[in-house]
Amino acid sequence: MRDASATGFHDQTLRQIAHVSVGGTKARIRISNLFGTEALRIEDVHIALRAGGASTVATPDSLVLFGGRTRVLVDPGKCAVSDPVAFRVPALADVVISMYAPDFKGPATFHAWAHETNYIATGDVAGQTNLNDARAIHSSYFLSGLDVFNAASPGSIVAFGASITEGFKAQDDHRWTDDLAKRLLGAKLQVGVLNMGITGNRLLVDGNGPSALSRFDRDVLAQTGARWVIFADDPINDLGMTRPPPTGKQLIAGIRKLIARAHARNLTFFCSTLTPFEAAGYWTPEEEQAREEVNAFLRRPGNGCDAIVDQDGATHDPDHPARFLPAYDGGDHLHPNNAGHAAIARAVPLSLFKTARPLGSN
Repeated sequence: MRDASATGFHDQTLRQIAHVSVGGTKARIRISNLFGTEALRIEDVHIALRAGGASTVATPDSLVLFGGRTRVLVDPGKCAVSDPVAFRVPALADVVISMYAPDFKGPATFHAWAHETNYIATGDVAGQTNLNDARAIHSSYFLSGLDVFNAASPGSIVAFGASITEGFKAQDDHRWTDDLAKRLLGAKLQVGVLNMGITGNRLLVDGNGPSALSRFDRDVLAQTGARWVIFADDPINDLGMTRPPPTGKQLIAGIRKLIARAHARNLTFFCSTLTPFEAAGYWTPEEEQAREEVNAFLRRPGNGCDAIVDQDGATHDPDHPARFLPAYDGGDHLHPNNAGHAAIARAVPLSLFKTARPLGSN
């Protein structure tokens, strides 16, 4: 989750969509009140498969319990994890989580740009297949994770970054993380892909959400089954949004800190080169020099990275290396379009995951 919204909820049902990567036989959800200032009461939580729009498949629908109870009270700054529920989740499915909020004044812990259409309805209608008069929204509230249990999976990749990772300018289910999940499954690899991108997020300083350095433990290390992390585009926002912008050396020092923290917890750390952004609104020659300095460091042996995902090499124009290839430009010269996201996904070598054994066998 990114931040706090002034939104409150009174006698309302939230129906939210989670697009999964690998499938499994059990699931559990995480509810967050991280940025709240009052206790959050959630009741009558259901998990189901999506039929389309705000409708769910009639069966199976499963009631989700918290410590054996149908309601949970989450203190400010805390999160709650549900009991596992037997629920067959197909790979690449849209899973629907419905929850009733009887009375919460706010602020609400939320993710502003969910890149998915979610729904709000009046009353406790969480267990209903169809929601009448549901209102569409494009943020997600309180739902901070869906864990899917798969005995054959060796673990998950945490994609950790900013708006490019989150999927800005990509259509639903065409983010590079979605395309990577499809590639992995096509190669018969049961590797999960978790998208922890936040638009506007930065590596070194707080802004749109806590900085990457601040949120790394919660958003990467604490993820169930996390085994690999791909760190991507946060430093671009440090360059474009922080004044004065950091130097390449300062960004490299921040990346080294993340690498050390990942390795201390036995996570494999993949570094992504920074994509081009010349002609974007905040680009300057000085920022380009820092971007190139970071990329040169990432491409050098002995940098501490366990492997490189060359997002820059996959997307830049060979004739103008500081810019996107026109076919990959989302239109603002900062974010890739669907084709650009697909190119980034292809830049992740699947060989990095082919020898990994299921977590239960290690």
